[in-house]
Amino acid sequence: MRIFDPHIHMTSRTTNDYEAMYAAGVRALVEPAFWLGQPRTNVGSFLDYFDSLVGWERFRAAQFGIRHHATIALNPKEANDPRCREVLSEIPRYLLKDGVVAVGEVGYDSMTPEEDEVFAQQMQMALDAELPVLVHTPHRDKLAGTRRTLDVVRESGVPAEMVLVDHLNETNVELVLESGAWAGFSIYPDTKMDPDRMVSILSEYGLDRMIVNSAADWGRSDPLKTLAAGKAMLAAGFSEDDVDRVLWRNPVEFYAQSNNLILDPVPGFQPGEPPAAGVEFEGSSVLRGPRK
Repeated sequence: MRIFDPHIHMTSRTTNDYEAMYAAGVRALVEPAFWLGQPRTNVGSFLDYFDSLVGWERFRAAQFGIRHHATIALNPKEANDPRCREVLSEIPRYLLKDGVVAVGEVGYDSMTPEEDEVFAQQMQMALDAELPVLVHTPHRDKLAGTRRTLDVVRESGVPAEMVLVDHLNETNVELVLESGAWAGFSIYPDTKMDPDRMVSILSEYGLDRMIVNSAADWGRSDPLKTLAAGKAMLAAGFSEDDVDRVLWRNPVEFYAQSNNLILDPVPGFQPGEPPAAGVEFEGSSVLRGPRK
């Protein structure tokens, strides 16, 4: 089983997680910029974090045979803090970095006017950079937040097929699919979605534009939940090709629209051996999708 985890926060995970993920079949991932668990107090905190996503974390993942990509944005929760707004002027230059495959996470936390403004600004950045967008739906009032999200997407001019609306459940998946956007589901131990519910949704709505991720972070989460979802699909009668489509080909198709996706094996990596002293990124093939 090959796995592309399209939403996981590896900055908060250990090297043991990388080893376990590789053993489970994970060969590529996307790490979205997100809230760190406590408020940032100045723009420099963001810049150091963004630099780590496109630099150190990309290198760290490659040491364990996994291709690392990132999305960059001011996240919805911190959009309400005026100390963080200055970073908006810095984001466009990060969208040009190697390995950056989308603008994200953007969207809503509490659906405030400040979040409206920041969301719209970053949708315009995605349009200007010709990048896909990863959207975070709010934990509260999820259905209302999804409707509002889709309104912003329509008003932005970003094509729906360039947008992945994440953290969905049974209440809002149909809305997102009807809009033409991609539907993302986070498989979590206690909240969001579990493997059996995911299988039920796939059985009802099919596999088109369906994205499954672990969204593992510093909270109670599991970077192997993508594998658990794949096993649940097989147990429910889905074929190995169906699993490959959901866990690999679908996320590849979405993020390939960035023209920045790298999926060839990491040069010099040998499973089970200590991490290499250095990893060459030059000369890697970049998977390119159609520009919209």
